[in-house]
Amino acid sequence: MTRWISWLIRLHPEAFRDRFGAEVEAHAREDLERARARGSTHALRCGLALFIDLVASAIAEHAHPAWSGSHTVHSRGRGRGMGIANWIREVRLAGRSLARSPGFALVALGTLTLTLGANAAIFAVVDAVLLEPLPFEEPDELIVITGTSPGSDLPPEFGLSGEFLLDFREEASSLTGIAAFNSFTATFRTSERVERVRMSVPDIALFDVLGVAPALGRLPDPERDEVVISHEMWTTWFGEDPSVIGRSYPVMDGRAREIVGVMGEGFGFPNDEVLVWIPGTLSAEGVTPGNFGLNLVARVAEGVEPDAVVAELQRIGRRAPEKWGGSARYAEAVANLTPIVRPLEDTLVSEARAPLWLMMLAVGVVLVIASANIANLFAVRAEGRGRDLAVRRAIGADRYHLVRSQFAEAIVLAALAGIASVGLAWLAIPALVAVIPEGLPRLAQIALTPGVVAFTLALAGLTALACGLAPAWRASRPDLARLRDGSRGATRRRSLVRDGLVIGQTALALVLLTASGLLIRSFQELYAVDPGYDVSDVFTFQFAPEEAHLTDGPTWAAFHVEMMDRLRALPGVESVGIVENVPLDEGPEDVRVVTGERPDPEGAALASLTVAGGDYFATMGIEVEAGRGFTRDDAFTPGNAIVSRTLADRLWPGEDPIGRRVETATLPGWHTIVGVVEDVLQFDLRDEPEPLLYYPLVFENTEVALTSPGYVVRTARAETIAPEIRALVTEVTPSAPMYRAYTMQGLLDRTTASLSFTMITLAIAAGLSLLLGSIGLFGVLSYIVAQRSREIGIRIALGAEASRVQRMVITQGARVVAFGVALGTVVALLATRLMEGLLYGVGAFDPVSFSSAPPSSCSASASSRAGCPRGGRPQSTRSSPCGSSDRAARAPQYR
Repeated sequence: MTRWISWLIRLHPEAFRDRFGAEVEAHAREDLERARARGSTHALRCGLALFIDLVASAIAEHAHPAWSGSHTVHSRGRGRGMGIANWIREVRLAGRSLARSPGFALVALGTLTLTLGANAAIFAVVDAVLLEPLPFEEPDELIVITGTSPGSDLPPEFGLSGEFLLDFREEASSLTGIAAFNSFTATFRTSERVERVRMSVPDIALFDVLGVAPALGRLPDPERDEVVISHEMWTTWFGEDPSVIGRSYPVMDGRAREIVGVMGEGFGFPNDEVLVWIPGTLSAEGVTPGNFGLNLVARVAEGVEPDAVVAELQRIGRRAPEKWGGSARYAEAVANLTPIVRPLEDTLVSEARAPLWLMMLAVGVVLVIASANIANLFAVRAEGRGRDLAVRRAIGADRYHLVRSQFAEAIVLAALAGIASVGLAWLAIPALVAVIPEGLPRLAQIALTPGVVAFTLALAGLTALACGLAPAWRASRPDLARLRDGSRGATRRRSLVRDGLVIGQTALALVLLTASGLLIRSFQELYAVDPGYDVSDVFTFQFAPEEAHLTDGPTWAAFHVEMMDRLRALPGVESVGIVENVPLDEGPEDVRVVTGERPDPEGAALASLTVAGGDYFATMGIEVEAGRGFTRDDAFTPGNAIVSRTLADRLWPGEDPIGRRVETATLPGWHTIVGVVEDVLQFDLRDEPEPLLYYPLVFENTEVALTSPGYVVRTARAETIAPEIRALVTEVTPSAPMYRAYTMQGLLDRTTASLSFTMITLAIAAGLSLLLGSIGLFGVLSYIVAQRSREIGIRIALGAEASRVQRMVITQGARVVAFGVALGTVVALLATRLMEGLLYGVGAFDPVSFSSAPPSSCSASASSRAGCPRGGRPQSTRSSPCGSSDRAARAPQYR
């Protein structure tokens, strides 16, 4: 338990350790044992004093060795080196001194507590999401495999198909395991509860690849109807009842499946939202060559480099057409195929990494600025003790004791702030988690862990060094000339240290203001994007009717047409539509489309297929550019289709698409184009519009088109209509719960939530940094005015105008700010390049953002004091009244 003492002894010079180390360590252990005998409080206090004393002693010995060959360990160990009692006395004196200056103490303590607490709360998020290893065996060996095929019409990056999974598993020596995974929503029913939950149908090999096993029960047999559930579902649905193992429930398609295992706490794959896994196997008979989109995770063999993995997978993959066949287009795509290999951790947290580190950096900058302010206050406080320190030095006090006496106050403040900030973080973390955008991985694991507490206390220790050590070291060299004259003296000497701190504060504040300005500009540009639909006053929801009579396309269509009629009858509802994939919530399936003019599958174009019905286009505000939208008859009469403008231009460039025919490989049967609608952004406002093909509710083959459609309802009561619709759904299909209920505005906000959350956090940090920087500048200028009060009084007595004195002080402050602005501009030009991945519609060197972030100045306030010496009366008849300050603080403007 006392091994840390030995580690601190090793910080001393080798010669000191060889001569005195053993005895110093023995004395330290004896002191600590005596303190332990008196209780845990005394032991903690003694341990803290020992830690501080040994660190300070090590620094002092490296800087100025204070022993000689004739010294004994007793004089060193029991005197300066091990002055635990002296440290305790200094800490007590520091506490009393701070109590006599409550204003200074409260400002410093409050500032440090808030900034340390903010750092602790953000670090808790960073630690859980980015720093904690994934809950899998050897997570560094796990990779995700995708592909790219330049020159093809496939997306820039896409999931591979089943034949690649089987070939990689059989032939790739660089991999020790590979599996496929997915996720979707389906219904889970118990006797007390029916909900739509997220599930996964992975390859059974997934659990071996990840190196995980159920905490309760066993893994399912893929040949039987068996599932495993998450620990969260076991807790919330079944109250941690062990007897749930062996029970069967209707899962996914209404089929009864037996629960055979419960996964461990914290396991969620591919994300934390998945509650049920239904493993299966992929066989060669079930493979369709070129059916891209499969998610693959693999484990790399020990010692194999990523480049070697890519080379081997590329070599194996390019042989797929010879083994599996497929079209000429497929062979061409595979010929240009290059596998993309990424660490699994990067894939899971890639979108969160940049915003989280940016927020961590922002609150760290605020702490640095706050520390600079406190250091300035300590410097001013030390200046006021100049005569006392000079007396102590004159009567024999060495520099070490003077530093210790001054540094003790910083230690007391930092220790109190560290403890208080841990409590503040404990309160702030739940509130922070509540406002963090959905989708952040491992959100449930964010907590005040021992690691976060240790980080906070260590940061408090560094803050004590930053705030107190430099002022204490500077104050330990007092001017002995003050013993001859107790006054401060008329001095024009500038403190380079204090000015340097203000310059640094100004520069850092400018960097944060510029960064927040860039994010605000990006947010404005993103919200100015036209997605192709109107999100105002639109409510959307889904439910999955599994009624026995819904056996074919016509009955399925009739059910939903009737449901739309009942929704239109609700008060305030203007129109209702239905769509398979609600924009900003789900993505449609990619299909190959051929036309009547070019029926050859080799010439098929890639497009996205969805299904729409009712007044979908009118409800969403999607403009019909040519022809017409779907009518009520289209829901029952197969054969019509609608295309987006991009798809129309791709299939029939420069021609009228109305009346043309299309067919897809996945849903055979010709459809006639009856309308062209404007493009919509299906996934994200940052994306380019995708070519979309809309089919009606019933296809040519009269199969059931959908199992879980999305409804869109236009009404002025979009924010409050959910309970009425939920009641209607329960009345119509009691066994089918309503889920994914949002307003379209809410979906839009969710899409931009990550950017807006980062923007707001950074803007708050920038505002705090600006405020703290202004306070720091005001403090420095006020101190300079106070130091030069005699000089200013003499100037005014000799006839100088108050405005001229004020200009002198303003110029002095403006010079400091100018240096800070120049330095901050250079740093911002370099730092904002790191934000390019977060920006949209603006560049990292956006001139508007840079010109809109000027730091405010407190020079005028201090200068008004300069124009009026103490007493409030001007010393010259030509000076302005003390109350007529020309203070003008500028706030940042974003244009």
